[in-house]
Amino acid sequence: MGQLINDFEAYRTKMNDRIMETANTNIKRFFALDTTTYAEGALDVKTKEMLGLVASMVLRCDDCIKYHLGKCHEAGVRHDEMNEVFMIANLVGGSIVIPHYRRAVEYWDELSADI
Repeated sequence: MGQLINDFEAYRTKMNDRIMETANTNIKRFFALDTTTYAEGALDVKTKEMLGLVASMVLRCDDCIKYHLGKCHEAGVRHDEMNEVFMIANLVGGSIVIPHYRRAVEYWDELSADI
């Protein structure tokens, strides 16, 4: 795995573990809700992760974008599908999404280098 991915995964794991050390019931429930929302249901996991990625790009959350890119990669999203996801995010979010799009492409390229 590339350095961008390793750094992100390590930091996310470290800080999630730290948060859970002192998390109250509401925080734990929120984390659980986030996890269960993206599970297989009426929509498959792949579709849900692509929706999460679009929302994250429009909301301009780089950590969320990286997370959903990783999940999309795990779910088998193809390059042509990812390009359409990026187009939807840019269309909905406008030009302010472009810097996040650049970083998303860089991260996706690193994820895809392992294939």
